[in-house]
Amino acid sequence: MRLVTQTHVTAEVFGDEACIPILKKAGFEALDWSFFGMELGEGIWCTDAWREHALRLKDTAAQCGIGFSQAHAPFPSSRGEEPYDREIRKRILRAMEAAALMGVRNIVVHPMQELEYATNRDRLWEENLEFYRSLIPYCQEYGIRICAENMWQRDKKRGYIVDSVCAPPEEFCGLLDELDSPWIVGCLDLGHCALVGREPQDVIRAMGAKRLQALHVHDVNYVRDCHTMPFMEALDWEAITGALAEIGYEGDFTLEADEFLRGLPPELMPEASALMAKTGHYLIKRIREQAAGA
Repeated sequence: MRLVTQTHVTAEVFGDEACIPILKKAGFEALDWSFFGMELGEGIWCTDAWREHALRLKDTAAQCGIGFSQAHAPFPSSRGEEPYDREIRKRILRAMEAAALMGVRNIVVHPMQELEYATNRDRLWEENLEFYRSLIPYCQEYGIRICAENMWQRDKKRGYIVDSVCAPPEEFCGLLDELDSPWIVGCLDLGHCALVGREPQDVIRAMGAKRLQALHVHDVNYVRDCHTMPFMEALDWEAITGALAEIGYEGDFTLEADEFLRGLPPELMPEASALMAKTGHYLIKRIREQAAGA
């Protein structure tokens, strides 16, 4: 189990290439590349230089003694309107191919959730079966797995967070089982579980090691999608590590917690990243200790 972090904030502040040695020095063992800017059609990934950039990042990482294990495609995957839906699909496919060139094994692709979940659950189920099935040929071509993720929505009338696609664990498990493809696996966002009123440790056990192949690890206060470092908010980390040990989780331990860095002067971000890495290593140690019965 490797300790991984997403690159979103550090790449935004220091630049794509410069963030790599910073995160390596901080203590991370692999990187989760964030393709978020593509959603707006911005940045080098939306230019003709994207292939060269992917290969340059791979070379930079190799020189630093680190690699890319995971990536995150641009999102949302749909809005129910053209030309956005047509363009975002093209950008998701480009992110998949770019990630594969970088040596990425798993790329998170959000399910489609452009409709109100509460009143369109069956329709969204069918949409997402079709959506993920349509991506399998590209997975096979590029040699990269897609990770579906558990989502949330905000109730527009009452103003608080409610279920969305793959939030109920029985639905998440059912979607992966129905797809029944080695190219489509599950990424459990621990914070998203809590935001819709489910304890992450319970969802981990419901999914099991076969379905659960990737994680988004961050802390929340059960009200806001904080994406901050573990132990900063309210999740029960001893219970979470215990559940991962219990199911024999074999994937990477990927922090999606770099909002913790926002607001800090750039000079402090490397040290703050090192604290995140140290915290991640502690949690991996607890998984191993609990698996061994310690």
